[in-house]
Amino acid sequence: MTNESDELFNFPCQFPIKIMGRSDCELETLVVEVVNRHVPDLSENAVKTRPSGKGNFISVTVTITATSREQIDNIYLELTAREEVLMAL
Repeated sequence: MTNESDELFNFPCQFPIKIMGRSDCELETLVVEVVNRHVPDLSENAVKTRPSGKGNFISVTVTITATSREQIDNIYLELTAREEVLMAL
């Protein structure tokens, strides 16, 4: 059975995931570790980090080659379960 949301994606596809958290933790390292469990061939240039204007927060954007909706969902579930992650989009 095909889910309607699956029809929006043509897998495999490039899929950006944006994660936000406080800048006082090793957010980039945590994000890369989590995403690598689901995307073992993640390239170094797939990760971009940007501090907030005042430097209190950081955003990490990881662009993956997604192979399924289940893979994307599992990444989001694992990331949002971490207390260091304030938001994942």
